[in-house]
Amino acid sequence: MLIREYGYRGAMCDAAPGPADVVAATPRPAPGPAVDPIALEPVDEVMVTTLVDNVYDALLPGDERTRRAGFDTGHAAAPQFEGGKTATGLVAEHGFAALVSVRRGDTTTTLLFDTGLSPDAMITNADRLGVDLSGIHGVVLSHGHFDHVGGLAGLAGRRGARTLPMVVHPLVWTRRRLAVPGQDMFELPTLSKRALNGEGFEVIERRHPSLLVDGCVLITGEIDRTTEFERGMPPAHQAWTGSGWEHDPLVIDDQALVVHVRDRGLLVLTGCGHAGAVNIVRHAQRLTGVGRLLALLGGLHLGGPAFEPVIPPTIEALTAMAPELVVPGHCTGWRAQHALAAALPEAWVQGSSGTTYRLSAA
Repeated sequence: MLIREYGYRGAMCDAAPGPADVVAATPRPAPGPAVDPIALEPVDEVMVTTLVDNVYDALLPGDERTRRAGFDTGHAAAPQFEGGKTATGLVAEHGFAALVSVRRGDTTTTLLFDTGLSPDAMITNADRLGVDLSGIHGVVLSHGHFDHVGGLAGLAGRRGARTLPMVVHPLVWTRRRLAVPGQDMFELPTLSKRALNGEGFEVIERRHPSLLVDGCVLITGEIDRTTEFERGMPPAHQAWTGSGWEHDPLVIDDQALVVHVRDRGLLVLTGCGHAGAVNIVRHAQRLTGVGRLLALLGGLHLGGPAFEPVIPPTIEALTAMAPELVVPGHCTGWRAQHALAAALPEAWVQGSSGTTYRLSAA
């Protein structure tokens, strides 16, 4: 997996979030020189298969761009049924994992973007879908939250003896906790770099944008926070600084995956979208010089009282971009799903574990 590095500096690249939470979350221009645009090579086709999402619905219909997984994806022994077995379908959990295959000419490369919450959900779904995870060319982690990296435990046993490159932000190892008033403190499980190295993953830490797959896939690195309304996580989300716990509004390790579908525009894939969906898309457009948004897939983190006020300006901005496909998943929240479906009825598609989205060049 070719990795080409760029010296672009995103907003707040070199400073950890401090106690001045409002100031830290205030949009600002990106400091220092930028490599703009990055030469992202167009592809002939991209296929994104959601291996893990919060939802699994076997009755959702497909169409020319969407292939759904039904009840026939798996079976389990069950003596209570005639024939001794029953259909299992797929696993849904509070997590996200996607398989991304890009084709340019006769060459196809497949990356794994996030791995879900539990050690076994992703590999269970991959097995039931007939996906051979030993054939992936690399792993990209959107950020360090445990509901996106938990499946690494299961993947470790499937990759074979070869070394597998893994692209992460250097702050993916950050200790974090949720300190909700009136509730018990919950420290989030934290990834171990030492353990991953010991299992044969080739960990590649990048703050800046990286081009993978001979220049066909862009990993954004840190994302500029330029909107006035996407201000990040509430005070309950905290990070360990080495001497104490402080509010971590930015989740600065949040990054997205971007593909340019020839003559059609950008596909942007997010994990949780902590940087804000609009910030992420605009950042991808600025980096690549491609103004057209073809598709937005993944978690948009618009659920719950802290984020629901962000729904209207997010939808206004996304509507102006006029994407052809919008698949909000994972942490988007039901209110945002309903609002996006109403505002973008031709583009919005309900996500579900096991769904494959196919976008081809014009």
